[in-house]
Amino acid sequence: MRQALGFDFGTTNSVLARVEGGETQAVLFDSPAGRFDTMRTALSFMKHEELGAAALQVEAGQAAIRRFIDNPGEARFLQSIKTFAASPLFQGTLIFARRHGFEDLMRAFVARLADYAGGTLAAPGTRLVVGRPVRYAGANADEALALSRYQGALSTFGFAEIHYVYEPVAAAFYFAQGLTRDATVLVADFGGGTTDYSLIRFESQAGRLSAIPVGHSGVGVAGDHFDFRIIDNLVSPLIGKGSRFRSFDKVLDVPSGYYANFGRWNQLSIFKTLKDFADLKQLVRSSLEPEKLEAFVDLIEHDGGYPLYQAVSATKMRLSAEEETEFFFAPLGERSRQTVRRSDFEAWIAPDLARIEAALDEVLAKTETAAGTVDKIFLTGGTSFVPAIRRLFEQRFAADRIESGGELLSIAHGLALIGERDDLERWTAGAP
Repeated sequence: MRQALGFDFGTTNSVLARVEGGETQAVLFDSPAGRFDTMRTALSFMKHEELGAAALQVEAGQAAIRRFIDNPGEARFLQSIKTFAASPLFQGTLIFARRHGFEDLMRAFVARLADYAGGTLAAPGTRLVVGRPVRYAGANADEALALSRYQGALSTFGFAEIHYVYEPVAAAFYFAQGLTRDATVLVADFGGGTTDYSLIRFESQAGRLSAIPVGHSGVGVAGDHFDFRIIDNLVSPLIGKGSRFRSFDKVLDVPSGYYANFGRWNQLSIFKTLKDFADLKQLVRSSLEPEKLEAFVDLIEHDGGYPLYQAVSATKMRLSAEEETEFFFAPLGERSRQTVRRSDFEAWIAPDLARIEAALDEVLAKTETAAGTVDKIFLTGGTSFVPAIRRLFEQRFAADRIESGGELLSIAHGLALIGERDDLERWTAGAP
């Protein structure tokens, strides 16, 4: 049987898994930041002390975060790079005056994972099975472009075969290993950038699990959008959103597009290199509230994205357990200290919840599946802990049919299991 490696390349976290002794095992990564079975999908770049930009020092995952924190102003930090995969508008970003396309960034990330995993991923004959969302994040997302970019990055590592499987299908396969009877299973996978659904009928025939794909749907909305709502309502007004500036004899609004860039982590490190940032700095002089725009510029120049991410994520997590909590972001001082109620947060994310529910309606409607005929509902991904998300499913399905678990590992383990099958082609979804 061919050795298979499952690769869950996630917006927030990435995981590798392989099958050993009939059971899946997560690949462990030994990096300068410690040993982990998941890696943050993040990169940092620094100039070599002697060779400069000709030999950039690259770190990935938690080690990239540590490098960035320990070297403020010197390290270039990127995260959520997956959200650029399907964007025709993203043609690359400048890192120390050298342009890096998506393939370059993904290749650099995977190369470091290989180093952390012991030096190689592609043993002779290894079959790589990669997860992909049902719908890619971003406006005008181009699925074929994303898969082509994946292939361009991964084909340089020497794998015998590379296959692509829908992420919720992989999660469903992992979950189905514990089924004791035939069942129709709905998997809802809540990632950082996308929410994906997969409806599959699992049956056991002569002791071998078989599956009949029933339908899929997805939407480019997930946890990162919820984070953005917190920023948009609590942080952006403190750094100039809604303020005005004087242009000759007119008073105009500061463009709101600046704050869309600031709120989405994947855009923040790119924004620093764009003309828009230079334009923003020019606005400070004509602003009617210059102290707010100065605070905005300071956060960008001092790479405030990661500390902000930590503050927002901590607030969101507390709201999953508490009715209200306090938000505080130290770089903005005491004026950022605010009480946040869960009811406020749920009002902010209501448009996102509506799109997530519409994608659920889509998969049930196009497969003509009544909610009562779904035997099991498996929720995976960190955003599945948000109470408003849980209620969405509890209102639609009986609570005793809803299960969760393996929030970070299930997709990679399912990919590895699928990769070991003789009927792999039945499970694949799209090829570059």
